Amino acid sequence: MRTGFPLACLILAACGAGQAAGPVTPDLATILADKPAPLLSDYGFFEDAGGNMPAERVKAYDLINPLFSDDAAKHRFIYVPPGEMAKEDGAGIPDYPVGTALIKTFAFAPDMRSPEEGAYKVETRVIIRKADGWAAFPYVWNEDGTEAKYAPTGARLTIETIRPGGEPLEIHYEVPNKNQCKTCHQSGDAIRPIGPKLRNLDHPGPAGVDQLSDWVAAGILDGVPLGMKASPSAVDVSLPLDARARGYLDINCGHCHKPDGSASNSGLWLTLEETSPTRLGLKKHPTAAGRGSGNRRYVIDPGHPEESILAFRMASTEPGIAMPELGRTLSDPVGIDLINQWIAGMEE
Repeated sequence: MRTGFPLACLILAACGAGQAAGPVTPDLATILADKPAPLLSDYGFFEDAGGNMPAERVKAYDLINPLFSDDAAKHRFIYVPPGEMAKEDGAGIPDYPVGTALIKTFAFAPDMRSPEEGAYKVETRVIIRKADGWAAFPYVWNEDGTEAKYAPTGARLTIETIRPGGEPLEIHYEVPNKNQCKTCHQSGDAIRPIGPKLRNLDHPGPAGVDQLSDWVAAGILDGVPLGMKASPSAVDVSLPLDARARGYLDINCGHCHKPDGSASNSGLWLTLEETSPTRLGLKKHPTAAGRGSGNRRYVIDPGHPEESILAFRMASTEPGIAMPELGRTLSDPVGIDLINQWIAGMEE
């Protein structure tokens, strides 16, 4: 079982006793280099060795709906180079400039009911907008939480914790390798970010202020489109059930199940923009589910979650059946309950 670590000391800008620490700023040359940095700290994204205090122009952000990843706590940051800004392109992914870096750290605690108490980091994923497109790199943290090393082959970690529901849990956590990053981030022949679409950012972030207005004021976003609608929150019970379910499927499934995603050949498209009942799975026969169908006929059998392939695969943790097939080893009870309610309420 891993244990928490104290907040690391600030990195000194100059060596030697008695010298004052200077500000840490991201190193654009390292960010844009052909090869990934050997250590996460080489990029200069954080003021401290523990990756807690963002450096200049590195801003923490959050999403309306986070993708489920074995109950891990996630800490997200964005860096946009000085003199550059992202250009809004509707409610979707903005046109982020070359040199932009998206940094996402995954953390656990001995008791996930108190996720900040004794928390420790296990991995940080960095996706960088290079001159020729986006590139993704996984980094794995050491036991002391003082450094994360580039891990192109990924890693497997054993984590002991207590789930938010109070049950003891041992997780056989998998850090994706570099090629697996491409599977989830595929967009045609290229890779693209998943989460930081404007509609997913349109809510109060970690600082408790409107994120998009904050980004515009900070000079990292050129504006917000008029009339843009935020993604519906999956946990906001004041919203219609259909909206909540679609918001959940969009972030957890839509990055693969879309026309140019890695699961496009399934004919099942689960993005928020999709309007076709058939492409959303209603009374849709699977294209090639094999044993993943669980002997069920339809992806979604309206009124019958117990007969729906979508609900069956979401609940499974068995390789070859579980969906999403990457990024989790556990099932998400909150998400499963939401989707089951959604399907159960559909008219046959």
